Amino acid sequence: MNSNEPAVEWSVVPSGIGPLLLAATGTGLVSVIFHAGPAVRERALGQLRTRLGAEPVEVPGSARLAGPIRQLAAYFAGGLREFTLELDWSLTSGFHREVLRELASGVPYGTVVGYGDLAARVGQPGAAQAVGAAMGSNPLPVVVPCHRVVESDGGLGGFGGGLETKRQLLALEGVLPQPLF
Repeated sequence: MNSNEPAVEWSVVPSGIGPLLLAATGTGLVSVIFHAGPAVRERALGQLRTRLGAEPVEVPGSARLAGPIRQLAAYFAGGLREFTLELDWSLTSGFHREVLRELASGVPYGTVVGYGDLAARVGQPGAAQAVGAAMGSNPLPVVVPCHRVVESDGGLGGFGGGLETKRQLLALEGVLPQPLF
């Protein structure tokens, strides 16, 4: 990284589910934040500052964010089914990181997986609640598709972006019907 480049670059972009704050380091996309209005944005930037130990800088036309912006736009337009982005996993670790990596690589577009099933995939069959905690702390929602994790009885389960956002993402992927209005 050039010493003149900020360690963390960010931008707010429109999406089919409202404004998203995207942040990237020299390693890759590090954070996706839902509902990125002014209050959410300030809180998120403060958390990034604390957790990454660097001042996030808004960089219009950021080269680091060009790929994520392009791929998210294509996803919301219905033309992208698999993200191919460099990701910075530094905001998650241990079991949470293991679960999120399995989710990113093993639960394709248009499918869902149960919390317990995902726990079993990482060798912890009794850890459905811990999987729920990993989903709740996912720093890269949409790109790491925590919206695809549902309850074994068919319920939606929780979602950090709100259940309506989860419904919209699952409808976009054809898992749920599109709302009538």
